[in-house]
Amino acid sequence: MRCLPALVAASTVLVSTVPAVAQVGQFPFALTREGQMLGAVEGEVASFRGLAYAAAPVGELRWRPPEPAPESSEMRTVYDFGPACPQPAPPRASEDCLTLNVFRPFGVDGPLPVMVFIHGGSFVSGAANDPLFDGAKLAQAKVIVVTLNYRLGAFGWLAYPALTEGAGGAVGNYGLMDQIAALRWVHDNITAFGGDPGNVTLFGAGAGAVSVALLMLAEPSRALFQKAILESVPGRARLRSLATALADGHALFEFVGHGSKLFDPRAADAGLVLAAQKLLLARSPRSFGPIADGTLLQEHIAAGFVAGHESRIPLIIGSNGDETRFGSEPDLKLELDLANIAMEDLRTLYPDVAGGPAHLAARLHTDRVFTEPVRLLARSHAATGAPTFRYRFSYVPEAQRLGSDGGHGRELQFIFGVEGVPGAGVLTRGDRQIASLLRTYWTNFARTGDPNGSGLPRWDSSADRERLLLISNDRISSDADPWRERLDHLERRGPKG
Repeated sequence: MRCLPALVAASTVLVSTVPAVAQVGQFPFALTREGQMLGAVEGEVASFRGLAYAAAPVGELRWRPPEPAPESSEMRTVYDFGPACPQPAPPRASEDCLTLNVFRPFGVDGPLPVMVFIHGGSFVSGAANDPLFDGAKLAQAKVIVVTLNYRLGAFGWLAYPALTEGAGGAVGNYGLMDQIAALRWVHDNITAFGGDPGNVTLFGAGAGAVSVALLMLAEPSRALFQKAILESVPGRARLRSLATALADGHALFEFVGHGSKLFDPRAADAGLVLAAQKLLLARSPRSFGPIADGTLLQEHIAAGFVAGHESRIPLIIGSNGDETRFGSEPDLKLELDLANIAMEDLRTLYPDVAGGPAHLAARLHTDRVFTEPVRLLARSHAATGAPTFRYRFSYVPEAQRLGSDGGHGRELQFIFGVEGVPGAGVLTRGDRQIASLLRTYWTNFARTGDPNGSGLPRWDSSADRERLLLISNDRISSDADPWRERLDHLERRGPKG
């Protein structure tokens, strides 16, 4: 990486006279509301990493809505990612984690379209500094890419009576409030990086897609982005009720060892909170996540979209042909119960599935949790008149075709274009061609609201007889859904937990 610190002192005076993105020698500069930011250049991309979009949520700010980051007149070098938010695995984590990263094409004039990515991780794990989410390859397509951290687990989604006092009516959902604060920061500051605050596309996968869908429904965030991409959104998943969330909060502090009303939860040791979180998740895997608090979030995603309450903006929405996770096999009996179908119906629904019960469970899980709900949301959104483009990504990297590691999140490597990092192996020439096509669809959409463009297979909108883009090992084409009858059957059968 070329950082060239010898130029810093000579450049300071020049930066103070430049209102937005600038460069002196090989340095990218940006003047934000929080001060002057000195980035770095690698190849064709300038990056600004670890930018604070809110004050550190520590001490009295723990379990409160995010506060603005402090302003400064000093120049800061922003070469390094900020730490991940507290979670069980990463070695470098801190409660002072509300940072974001900006990637932009170096030497390209703006205003450029902006793509803001929200990572997944079941609301308890993940970070913007994951090498899988390096925005450089996307930025080369003349867009600005923003990746962000938000509070996770107990620190981001805890409801507890003692935390509501002085919180302005906020109950839990601190992670979603962080995402809204980051979007406000982008709106206020992205011009300084050459971005267009009126052309922002919000995208995410898994829990990140759930966040994007909820932000399409939440009043405070509607005006902060103009397009959305939902990748593998479990659209029928229900928000936690406030009563359930409060019960989980009480249980967590019982684990911490403080049930007294005099106990100050904001003074609790972070390590003890994480340890209690682990115990609670072992008992109930959905102990932390968005809460139907009646204020910020008032309805489940499916209900909101069916009622047409979401932002009526251009939307890409889809799922993968296999949505299982590495090391996690769905339980067939549980899947049959949740889908409300009998075992004898399963072979009729999936006559092409070779293998035993595990393979059937995987296919049923994929369709019950992702494929059918994605179709519902696409139908509902298209019915509002908003441009809607549905896809199914069934392509498997050539090196994985003899033994797949689970397909949930597989499209992310192709969109970000990274290779040889954890979660993303080395791609073949054929794989890279698919990645290039997918990236071009995504960036075209960010630019204009339509993924189509010269040299790409035509992608018909969902309003056109519910067609979708099918991306498989053999071809990419826009067509009627070959799984329609199966999905109709699942839709008719009832509960989708």
